Amino acid sequence: MLQHTHTHTQLRSSAAACRAALPADIMAKKRKTPGAAGKGAKGAKGGDAGDLSEKAKKRRKTLQEKLDGPSEADKLLPRTLEERLSARRIVVVLEKANLECVQTRKGNVELLNSDDHKALCARNGRDIADARPDITHQCLMTLLDSPLNKAGKLVVYIHTAQNVLIEVHPSLRVPRTFKRFAGLAVELLQKHKIRAAQANETLMKVVANPVEKYFPPGSRRFGLSVSGRQVKFRDFAASVDKDETDRSPAPIVFVVGAVARDDPASESQFGGDYIEEKVSICPWGLSASCCCSKICSEFEYLWNIC
Repeated sequence: MLQHTHTHTQLRSSAAACRAALPADIMAKKRKTPGAAGKGAKGAKGGDAGDLSEKAKKRRKTLQEKLDGPSEADKLLPRTLEERLSARRIVVVLEKANLECVQTRKGNVELLNSDDHKALCARNGRDIADARPDITHQCLMTLLDSPLNKAGKLVVYIHTAQNVLIEVHPSLRVPRTFKRFAGLAVELLQKHKIRAAQANETLMKVVANPVEKYFPPGSRRFGLSVSGRQVKFRDFAASVDKDETDRSPAPIVFVVGAVARDDPASESQFGGDYIEEKVSICPWGLSASCCCSKICSEFEYLWNIC
């Protein structure tokens, strides 16, 4: 009986010791667990930071890849303004272009356009026809994709309705979609310069007004307008080109209104002061992009470019 009691007492003592030891082990594990969890959390945070850094790099790379560097063919183009204006070339000035940045309620800076900012225009009493940056986009694609530009015979300036003057390099590859063009225009208006991703080349930059100071002496300057003198453009281009051939070669300047309506060539602050004559190349009103196409195609024909 005494032996049984002693054995029972030993068992109870062992069980108590086990119970006493168990919480200590559990507490030790619990003490270790937060540290491990903390390390895991730090590792996760580090991983998240790394992922965010990689995503940011990708975003920066994507912004840079909007504009590629010049190709071998582009390297043949004249690089400096003096080179571009020292020979027989065409200068196109896109006047009164609608390129304006606005800040939305979410705090984003966007290019004002008639599709995305109808309510904003209505609140501020702005005419929706004055929010058409897509016209400038279409004109730039027409001009810079032309064989005339590929041959190094074209110079383009953009004069906005807000009196910002932009010089466009011939090697610029205009984004194909309007959304990407809008992002590019916002970046240009904020930073005043767009550089090529893979070359030391400024593709677009804001320059000082007025635009006429960039024209060499003796250059002929014409504005396209429905109210101008009616001409057959092929004959008119041939006569102007012949006059330039007889004397020292100088660029021929054409003013095109990058607007949905109105006549910038008749306004003093948008070309009216520096053009020598307004001409009408069609009895009907043409879009700005169509006018740019007509200019390029006629001089490509005259100069045997293609």
